[in-house]
Amino acid sequence: MDKLDRRSALAFFGLFAASAAGVKPAAAQAMDMTAGKDTTLAPGVVQRVYGEGPAIIPGFKSVSMRDIIMQPGSTTGNNTMKSAMVCHITEGELRLVQDGSKTFTAKKNQVWTCDKGTKEQAFNDGNVVAIMRITDLMA
Repeated sequence: MDKLDRRSALAFFGLFAASAAGVKPAAAQAMDMTAGKDTTLAPGVVQRVYGEGPAIIPGFKSVSMRDIIMQPGSTTGNNTMKSAMVCHITEGELRLVQDGSKTFTAKKNQVWTCDKGTKEQAFNDGNVVAIMRITDLMA
């Protein structure tokens, strides 16, 4: 292409814009928050269980996912973990006490782990609902 006049350039960019207009960005699929089975664990604390599937991680037979949904001012019991797990705060923030002495505040999008046998208690000291998503790794 030795010379590109204005008419050819406009035609080229017009075709480019028309083809780009037909491409839509991928949209995230909204999560159906009513898909799980809800159980009340304590006043203001609900566990929503989503499901279980096989694991390909060595040492684990299956994985499951659940949410702990905590209203402002609520607290969980000092629970002993029945399996290894990965925890993630999807909304709000929680104050957590592990094994009676390690205290930390988990804010939105923070991730941490617990091993089988770890004791943990959660407190929603904030003024918004907090959601802790848990992936249980079951041996």
